[in-house]
Amino acid sequence: MEQRLASSWHMTVNEKKFIETALLSEVRVDGRRPFDYRKLTIKFGGDDGSSEVQLGQTHVMAFVTAQLVQPYRDRQNEGTLSIFTEFSPMADPSFEPGRPGELAVELGRIIDRGLRESRAVDMESLCVLSGKLVWAIRIDIHILDNGGNLVDASNIAALAALLTFRRPECSLGGEDGQQVVVHPPEEREPIPLIVHHLPIAVTFGFFSNENIMVIDPTHHEESVMTGRMTATLNANGDVCAIQKGGGEGVFQRVIMHCLQLARVKAGDITTKIKNAVESYNTERALSKIKRHTSSVALDVGGADPRLGEKQNQADGEKDHHHSYQMELKDEGSFMECDTTSSVQVKSNINDRVSNNFLGGPSSWDPYSEGVKPDVLKASLASRGNDASCF
Repeated sequence: MEQRLASSWHMTVNEKKFIETALLSEVRVDGRRPFDYRKLTIKFGGDDGSSEVQLGQTHVMAFVTAQLVQPYRDRQNEGTLSIFTEFSPMADPSFEPGRPGELAVELGRIIDRGLRESRAVDMESLCVLSGKLVWAIRIDIHILDNGGNLVDASNIAALAALLTFRRPECSLGGEDGQQVVVHPPEEREPIPLIVHHLPIAVTFGFFSNENIMVIDPTHHEESVMTGRMTATLNANGDVCAIQKGGGEGVFQRVIMHCLQLARVKAGDITTKIKNAVESYNTERALSKIKRHTSSVALDVGGADPRLGEKQNQADGEKDHHHSYQMELKDEGSFMECDTTSSVQVKSNINDRVSNNFLGGPSSWDPYSEGVKPDVLKASLASRGNDASCF
């Protein structure tokens, strides 16, 4: 059977009747109304492409990885997308280890159909070298605790992981330009995936009475319900996929009513996913800025000795140039002072010479002590008289 009956073995008849009777009164065991979702919590891990979703008691983790592979022959310009599920016995005693069971296979197909057929992820952007290398995206979904409605919780976890995943950037090099070079995150910033829209899976549970229908069935409600249908829509109301999980049939009018409800729920869940991803990207950017700031501070604190030598050399040149200017300035002022003093000395000497000239020719003889003019005239006159006697 497609419906989950693993936990019915420990539920008594009275418990089952109690759940059905409460639903007839539009009351659920956990206090919700028939078309209400449980509390949704979205968290992200330390690495890009990891998410953790808790929907009520249901706990799911998803991881996204990528590797370079050869493309398919019929789609040589497109990458690939694959989904793998792991049902651990720790999540539910009915889950057996080893090969995936029927529920695990169906869960992976529902999520894969919603993403692939709606072309939510741009596969052509995953092409690195046409016909040779493309990116293969792999989504691993791990069920940690089964509290009911694994499809919706796993779908939300897969979308959140896809939105936060970043693949390495590639470039072509070599002599022929056909060599692919994968750049590590330290060299180039990784590239996020191109996601056009978010296909949201909304699961409905039907019971024996066709008038009873609920959204997001719990672990206990799944053991009582007789039919299940999952509608995958985006926020615009576009139907991406519909999965009817066997059991009792559903009328067309009921399906149309379910699609109307699913459109509203898809819009609300899309907003929650985008808000959570935006908060994660903001924290990631802030942490990256802090890392760059610390590295810059480290470089400044422990600066390169060559930079220090250049700085010291520049400072030395500035000081030398300043001192040279000061020397020129001082030398110029000294020359001015020397010129002024020499002019004053010369003027003083000229004054003394002129004064000596006023004293007569005796001032020319450095050994003479100087004679008076009257004595010189008398001596010359006596010599003239003596000459006339001869």
